[in-house]
Amino acid sequence: MRSFLIAAAVFTFGQAAQAADLPFLRGSFQDGPVLQRPIWDGFYVGGQASYGSAVSNISPSFNAGLQSTYIPPVGETGQFNWPGLASPQDNSTAFGGFVGYNSQWDDVVIGLEANYIHGSYKTVTSAAAGSTDSLGTPLTTSSTATIKIDDFGSLRLRAGYVAGSFLPYAFVGVGAGNMVTDRSTQVSIGGVYYPPNRDTKSNLVYGYSAGLGVDVMLVGGLFMRAEYEYQRITAKDVDGNVNSGRVGLGYRF
Repeated sequence: MRSFLIAAAVFTFGQAAQAADLPFLRGSFQDGPVLQRPIWDGFYVGGQASYGSAVSNISPSFNAGLQSTYIPPVGETGQFNWPGLASPQDNSTAFGGFVGYNSQWDDVVIGLEANYIHGSYKTVTSAAAGSTDSLGTPLTTSSTATIKIDDFGSLRLRAGYVAGSFLPYAFVGVGAGNMVTDRSTQVSIGGVYYPPNRDTKSNLVYGYSAGLGVDVMLVGGLFMRAEYEYQRITAKDVDGNVNSGRVGLGYRF
């Protein structure tokens, strides 16, 4: 019996000595959780809202076509002084969505994104001028232009760098949109106003965009976005600049 107890004690102490050599008993476990780099790789989709300012740069000849079609009444020989139009500005909200794909190499993320925004940027400008004819009769002319940008879609190339849960990025893109122009001119002779000439057109316009932003991973694949975008849109006799700030919410699959 005594021999059995001695053998058991020797075995127990031997096992304890071996356990003391195991790495997990020498502090191999870390005290806290290991932080992992967020995964941005893959497809994503989301929605967005924006607020911005639009400026329409109008050519001096913007309403020249309507002005040239005006036929003065019989016997009126006065010269009509047509005014030029200033560049109008408007602030407005807009809404839209985005879908894209990211490719991630360690902390570097490169992506391609389709972005769409629907808004109601509506800039209005008008001017009036006066003169007199040979008999001293007052002649008044007025000219008005309204430019509205309804929709704009762009294809962007993005590049970003992962910093914790944040993905700051820069982007450039090209796109197309819809611009509605409403032009009118009118004259009055001796205080009598004649029917205006009016023309409304919807045009496909092209442009480019560039900006900066940041995506923030919230939980799982859910992320939020904040960005600034500059858009340049060109058309015949008019071009537009739109500066906007945007916020969005998206999900990476």
